[in-house]
Amino acid sequence: MKRSRRSRVLRRSLGAFVTEPSTPVEEQRAAMDRADRLPRPRGVDYVDVEVGGVGAIVATPSKVPVERHILYFHGGGYVIGSPRSHIAMAARLAVHAHASISVIDYRLAPEHPYPACVDDCVAAYRSVVKEWDPASVVIAGDSAGGGATLSTLCALRDAGDPLPAAGYLISPWTDLTASGETTTSKASVDPMLQLSMLNPFAERYAGGRPLDDPGISPLFADLSGLPPLLVQVGSDEILLSDSTRLVEKARASGVNVDLDVRDGMWHVYQAFAGMMPEATAALIEAASFIRAKTPGPGLPTLRPAS
Repeated sequence: MKRSRRSRVLRRSLGAFVTEPSTPVEEQRAAMDRADRLPRPRGVDYVDVEVGGVGAIVATPSKVPVERHILYFHGGGYVIGSPRSHIAMAARLAVHAHASISVIDYRLAPEHPYPACVDDCVAAYRSVVKEWDPASVVIAGDSAGGGATLSTLCALRDAGDPLPAAGYLISPWTDLTASGETTTSKASVDPMLQLSMLNPFAERYAGGRPLDDPGISPLFADLSGLPPLLVQVGSDEILLSDSTRLVEKARASGVNVDLDVRDGMWHVYQAFAGMMPEATAALIEAASFIRAKTPGPGLPTLRPAS
């Protein structure tokens, strides 16, 4: 499949978005938050809120009917990233999906190792469904946030909570043991990730727990009873097998899963929606999935914190 000129140009510039593993965590966090320089879509209202006691940015489109809510968990290896680093992409998804979206500021490792992130995600979801019918809610996330999406769905199922209508996972990090075949076979073509970057994040997040703990690496969790999932991943990333093995296991567990592997794309390429046609097309496809799984109008959007 022919790739756009813009994707070829952006691929060559990806090194500017990558920091060395030896860089102090605070510097890595500041570098990732510079993604907030990406243009946010117009016609969207942005407010700072607390969702279940967790800080968040809520983006609400003002020029399309808002009929559903997306709870979004950002990526960053559970160590870096924030609502600011992901709000531009999230808001574009919200516009296409006719949804409001909450990007939550869950606690980060190493200060707050597992299960702090999942606890915050569960708390945020429980707050959201006080305002919205669960049938009008979708949980989504990218990279570590994709793994957190899966872990949160499992935690909610195990606790007996009403589950959301669907989950949307972008390049999910589901296996922190790095046992997938593509962690090595794709190393020469992945323009963004290498194991030397991921392994320190995994150790910080685990906080001394085994990396194959199902809560930490949800690939090893019981996936039965989960709502429909859409998994999007690039063909040129070391985490490809984190997605393909997840889809295989989920289907074997009776979960309805759609898998979209985009040829020549890299980790979370959707971040360039609005600038790169492949990224925009992926978010439009995801929005169609979300709208199909949440066909009815929901309840009013979340209120700003006082």
